Amino acid sequence: MSADEPRDEGPAEHGESKLDDLIATRRAKVAELRDAGVEPYPVRFAPSHTLAQVHDAHGHLEAGTETGERVTVAGRVVNVRDMGKLRFLVLREDGVDLQLLCPVKALDEPSQQLIARLDAGDWVGAEGEVLVSKRGELSVKPATLTLLAKGLRPIPSDWYGLTDTEQRFRQRELDLVVNAEARRVFEVRARILRAVRAEMEERGFVEVETPMLHPIPGGATAKPFVTHHNALDTELFLRIAPELYLKRLIAGGMPKVFEINRSFRNEGMSTRHNPEFTMLESYEALADYHDVMELTEALLRRAAEEAVGTTELSYQGRAVSLAGPFRRVTLLDLVREALDEPELSYDDPLDEVRALCSKHDVAVEDGWGVGKLVLELYEEHVEHTLWDPTFVIDYPVEVSPLARRHRSEPHVTERFELIVTGREVANAFSELIDPDDQRERFEAQAAAKAAGDEEAMVVDEAYLRAMELGMPPTGGLGVGIDRVVMLLTDVTNIRDVILFPTLRPEHRP
Repeated sequence: MSADEPRDEGPAEHGESKLDDLIATRRAKVAELRDAGVEPYPVRFAPSHTLAQVHDAHGHLEAGTETGERVTVAGRVVNVRDMGKLRFLVLREDGVDLQLLCPVKALDEPSQQLIARLDAGDWVGAEGEVLVSKRGELSVKPATLTLLAKGLRPIPSDWYGLTDTEQRFRQRELDLVVNAEARRVFEVRARILRAVRAEMEERGFVEVETPMLHPIPGGATAKPFVTHHNALDTELFLRIAPELYLKRLIAGGMPKVFEINRSFRNEGMSTRHNPEFTMLESYEALADYHDVMELTEALLRRAAEEAVGTTELSYQGRAVSLAGPFRRVTLLDLVREALDEPELSYDDPLDEVRALCSKHDVAVEDGWGVGKLVLELYEEHVEHTLWDPTFVIDYPVEVSPLARRHRSEPHVTERFELIVTGREVANAFSELIDPDDQRERFEAQAAAKAAGDEEAMVVDEAYLRAMELGMPPTGGLGVGIDRVVMLLTDVTNIRDVILFPTLRPEHRP
């Protein structure tokens, strides 16, 4: 750490004043460098090796080894130690550190001018010999140093780190500089996405892109974000799901499609919910929800194997296996078991089920039918208890406006949700392909919206028109990518797996 870095924090006013002083000191160094003919923000630099490549080639050498090999490297300075005639800089590039061992008198004159004005946070290039110090530290002994960017704001030291959660989320770039765990999470996220794409493509799915601006909200029951298109003078909605557009492609004859998409829901925020989030949605002609269960298992298994190297995980200190096969159980059976109500049925009188909700402290609203009440009992008393991967199947028709009615059970649909560690990870159906049935359900949703339900759907005539062309039997899947990342990185807050999560507006004095 350079001499100008703060090591403690006082009152907020004192901290702001000290930061202003530090920035002013660094700006003065910028001016001094320019006066000395050094450009603090050059256009380009060409290293011969990454820091990782230097470690790979020479990390095995013994203390005191001089290799005679010269390299050109670059990185951010994260530590500066001044030993008088000898200075040590630690460079960091993509999470890999390498020491620069700098006898000041061995540097050329411009580099001597530069090293006296370096601080932690600056970007530097170095050209010199690879060696291992007497203490066993792999190093480069530079003959020249090149300033690549002068940092005006100080960075936290590795010793003190960056522990303020709000600051970590608001200044992710700073979080990535000093927190190895943050970098690990997003490296795992990238591997998960690669694995998901590879699995889908190997199965013959075609990746597509559908609109993010919708003329009407649809594809899920959720409250949308609303915007206005000036040229068309029309109201538009940020998509809450790509489902209806993707199924129009099935109607158009594309048999297997998927999209890794950003969707938006104008709802509350929590450790599990961010207003914008990433989903995988896929649709396969001639498939049903049993086929989609097999696909879902395969996707999670491959994501785990390729992103973290195993399907046997530890989440918050408790074991969970993605090896499969996953348990499959109906939503109604789970509620019966949890409440010790073995005779509970969708045919029960509404008043009796309302009384059961009251008995188990589940709030109800006027207009809810038996199916909705059973779902509320499940969400209140069952879902959070399902730790091992569980396909909860056969959701009530009342709460599944886009799913196909069950082939043998009239009150439910061929729909499942995958629950892992008490969280929904995926939602899927045997898709509804009867346009008249779909119209009736849309109209029921529209009536609910007119009665005040902000999350209910409206009638989508463009989608109904596509269905009327003829839609083959179809299996559809939606996977919450952010929640898969949370599971595989063992974190509990969704903001930890989104690079720039939505936050309250920053207060500025």
